[in-house]
Amino acid sequence: MTTTAQPSAFLLALVRGLREQGLTLACAESLTAGRVAAAVADVPGASAVLQGGVVAYQNRVKHEVLGVDAQVLDTRGAVDPETARQMAAGARRLVGADIGVSTTGVAGPEPHQGKAVGTVWVGLAVGEDLADRAAVVVGERGEPQADGTVTAARLLRLDGDREEIRAQSTQAALAMVAELLGR
Repeated sequence: MTTTAQPSAFLLALVRGLREQGLTLACAESLTAGRVAAAVADVPGASAVLQGGVVAYQNRVKHEVLGVDAQVLDTRGAVDPETARQMAAGARRLVGADIGVSTTGVAGPEPHQGKAVGTVWVGLAVGEDLADRAAVVVGERGEPQADGTVTAARLLRLDGDREEIRAQSTQAALAMVAELLGR
């Protein structure tokens, strides 16, 4: 028989907060490769709030599945605030969630596309009803898109090895969602 670790108090509160506020979540993940969604899914009752997610390690998937603009990927690269914003918006749209969160960055061991190891962007996408909260979280208020989605991104400069950077990125993405909930 195997035993599994119990979700942390932070994760339990995050899922409870989403549920209490009637909000749903979508994830678009590159360097974290599904860890954000998996952390939420580890909480009993997560199915009430976690709509789904996309692991988009390759730019082709970011473009073809999540709808990230090809020109943005070609000129600015995957590790960019606009890429993070569009990834979050794409996930939110794809699964019909209230909140989209994304991670894109360089976990190492080598720099990527001219970006240093530990450079990570976390994106957030919400409807206009949550735009003011998102602006408080990341310090900017994005312009609403045609569908009413408002996006924002936060830069992280992380230290550590590949595993530590991926773990810190996962925690940072979840913390942004918690901040959005006012927790």
